[in-house]
This record gives sequence, C-alpha cells and structure tokens, in this order.
Amino acid sequence: MSKKVLVTGGAGFIGSHIVDALVQRGYEVRVLDALIEQVHGKEAVPQYLPAGVEFMRGDVRQREDMRRALDGVAVVFHEAAEVGVGQSMYEITRYTDTNVMGTALLLELLANEPHSVEKLIVASSMSIYGEGRYLCPHCGPINARLRPEQQLEEHRWEMRCTHCGRELVSRPTNEEKPLYPTSVYAINKRDQEEMCLAVGRAYNLPTVALRYFNAYGPRQALSNPYTGVAAIFSGRLLNGNQPLIYEDGQQMRDFIHISDIVQANMLALEKPEANYEVFNVGTGRPLTIVEVAQKLAVGLGVETTPVITGKFRAGDIRHCYADISKIRQTLGFRPGVRFEEGVDELLAWVRQQQPVDAAEQAHAELAAHKLTK
Repeated sequence: MSKKVLVTGGAGFIGSHIVDALVQRGYEVRVLDALIEQVHGKEAVPQYLPAGVEFMRGDVRQREDMRRALDGVAVVFHEAAEVGVGQSMYEITRYTDTNVMGTALLLELLANEPHSVEKLIVASSMSIYGEGRYLCPHCGPINARLRPEQQLEEHRWEMRCTHCGRELVSRPTNEEKPLYPTSVYAINKRDQEEMCLAVGRAYNLPTVALRYFNAYGPRQALSNPYTGVAAIFSGRLLNGNQPLIYEDGQQMRDFIHISDIVQANMLALEKPEANYEVFNVGTGRPLTIVEVAQKLAVGLGVETTPVITGKFRAGDIRHCYADISKIRQTLGFRPGVRFEEGVDELLAWVRQQQPVDAAEQAHAELAAHKLTK
C-alpha cells in the first residue's frame, strides 16, 4: 500500500509540480488549497492536477479543514502561503494569518492530536536572508543589512562596508549566514521555518526546510502582480508593455527552474540525511534583473527594452544568490536546467495564456503606501 501525502497549496505553481512528481512515484496524494482569486483567478480546480489526486478546497487557517486534510497522511509538504514581498508590507494581517497562524495550526494539530505523519517538508525562502553575503576587500566578510535611505536617494546602489566605506563584493550565500528578513513576507517565512523545525525536533517528527530562491516555470500565476519576476515580466511583454525595473537593474538573483525545485523536494522526502536540516535550493549562478528581462523579450520575439525606473522599494535587497554546497554534498542535488534552457519552456506556456497585466496597479499600490521612492 502506497503512502498518502498531503500537499498544502498543492494547486499552486510549486505545489502542483510536487504533486505531479509524487503521483509519478506511486504515492497517493491529497491536495488542500483555498484557490485564492489573486493566484488562480475565478477558475475551478486547475485542470493540470493529475487524475486520481484527492482535492480538498479548504483553508490552512481553519481547524476542521486541516484536521480532515491530515487524516491518514504519512508526509506533509507545506507549500501553502500568501506570496508577495511588497504586498505583505501593507496587508500584514492577511499574510501573517495565513503564513504564520496557518503553520501554527498545522503544528498544533500534530502536537496535540493523534496522527500518522512521519515527515514534514516546509517551503522556506531566500527572502529570510535579507541581503546576501558580501566581502569587503579591506575588512573581510561582511553580513550586511539594508542600505541607508540617503545612499539610495543618491542612486548609489551597491552595498558599502559599514567600517571603511568601500564597495562590497557579492558572494554566494550559504545557510550559515545570519537571517535579516526585510519584509513581512520574509519574517513570515522565517517564522514558518523555525516553528516547523522546533516542533519537529521536540516531537521527533523529521522536518526539512527548503529555502527556495527565485523559482520560475510553467503554471506561475502570470496575472498575479506579486508573483515571481519572470512571470511578471512575461505578462507585461505579452500585453505589449515594457518590464518595469527598480534601481539600475543590475541587482542579482538566483533563478531556479521548477523541475529543480521538485528535485530538491523529492530528495528531502526520500533521504534521511535531510531530516532536521535547512537547505538552499538554487543554482549558484547569479543573473541580473536586466538580463532576465532581455532574455524573456528575445524568447517572445518582442523588440522592447525594459524601463529602468531609478526608483527603489522599501526593504529591497541588492544581491542574493545561493551557495548550494550543502544540498549538493548532503543530498546529491544537481541543478539540471540553466535559465537559457528553462525560459523556453516557460515562454511556450506563457504564449498559451491570456494574462492580465496588473503590474501598474501593483506599482501604484506600493507608491500609495509610500513604499517606493
């Protein structure tokens, strides 16, 4: 008899791909998802969920929904979350209620009620780091915090050493870097991760936290202006609009294809070496935001250049990309898809969609809340 697995948020971008992989491996899969309109629009259960999956429409904040979802389950992939760094800074209750209190309810049920759960895998985020790691050529390694607002107003975008004032050199970020989350969303993800690991250890429930870097691929919500940057740019390009980029566009991120996110989750599921550990899930290869916009435009055959706004957002970081030494050595993870390859698959899917470009609305909301300058 195959084990039953619960994927919260299993109708979403990452969750649904995890569901596919579990079904292919012969697991029985149950999905709990609220199908919130910002992500899914007004559609019913997504057609891409494979046959045989048990779908439960429900909310991770509702005790009875979670209790029913956990019944008979051996493994939980906790992917459900409100996602959006900027939006989290003014819809604070909604984000914290879903991300933190929803996770608290899951853990409370596991701590206080009979259950069959043998493993918990929680989706964490690179956002919990805040800025990535840096090196000062004069002072050595620096764990930087946010850039001073005066520096940003002067359009001096690069990080500077707080000791000597020299420009810092970005370095790959490993799991040992201190956490300095700079948004409500990032604080939520840190809380999710730490709560799950603390409760898991206390109750001898093997728990794994995976810190996703910038995920992209098919099924990303193109009409959600708070989703990943690759999807936001694609939605604008399809609607004949130029991508909008903050600062000078040279900020670096680590873009990881959804198939490699899934690979990391399956390794976390199947390898006991993962238990009670945190792992970066990225490629280790930094790309600038301008490069991403340009590659998407070329892939879609659109002749346009992104708009470099020269503005900055409260809490934005400069550079962060993954050191994946730990997940390579411990679990045997090997990223298999470079951005240049994965973007073709993303765009093939994008061309089949009819996204609503809500990026301007999102920018206006940030401005109205005085989160851009």
